[in-house]
Amino acid sequence: MSFELRVEPGGWRVRVAPGQSLLEASLRVGVRLPSSCRNGTCRACMCRLLSGEVAYRIEWPGLLAEEKQEGWILPCVATACSDLAIDAPLGTHDFAK
Repeated sequence: MSFELRVEPGGWRVRVAPGQSLLEASLRVGVRLPSSCRNGTCRACMCRLLSGEVAYRIEWPGLLAEEKQEGWILPCVATACSDLAIDAPLGTHDFAK
């Protein structure tokens, strides 16, 4: 079952397949989120979860416990467990795709 990811403030909507990271799903449709390492350590993709629930591909992503409690996530290693929305103000969309 896939879920819908809404990327704010752009309002872009992305389908996330089971097991697919939020970053992978976004890039597939031309929504570019900040990223670098793609393995949960550099924190370049860090953004706030506005609604919904995620799981992680790795046991402990590069977030402090306090950051997780405040709603910060790493889309490069996060997978969707529900429909969700994230705040990624540095995201862009490649309208040519």
